[in-house]
Amino acid sequence: MAITFYAYPKCGTCRKAKKWFADNNVEVNEIHIVENPPSKEELAQLVDHSGLPIKKFFNTSGQKYRELGLKDRVATSTQDELLELLASDGMLIKRPIVTNGHEVTVGFKEDTFEETWK
Repeated sequence: MAITFYAYPKCGTCRKAKKWFADNNVEVNEIHIVENPPSKEELAQLVDHSGLPIKKFFNTSGQKYRELGLKDRVATSTQDELLELLASDGMLIKRPIVTNGHEVTVGFKEDTFEETWK
């Protein structure tokens, strides 16, 4: 099954993940998360398949997150409002997001990648 890798080329964590895929001969379909962010519907599926709360999909260390003062909004907004917000700007999304349509990982942890994508 094809693996989709949402990444931002300037992101150090994304580069580490990309290197891990290359080192482990795992072929991925890389999508530039800022130029082509996942749609609201795609994000809803990613959140659902990941088993993670939606707040884990926010790039909380990002400048845009701080500029928009999202810390308080994330705690009080509905899931639908949060999906809308994430879909509106790829810089708000924690990266990389990797999926095969069933499993989803957010961020890069080598042990999680070993377990999920090898």
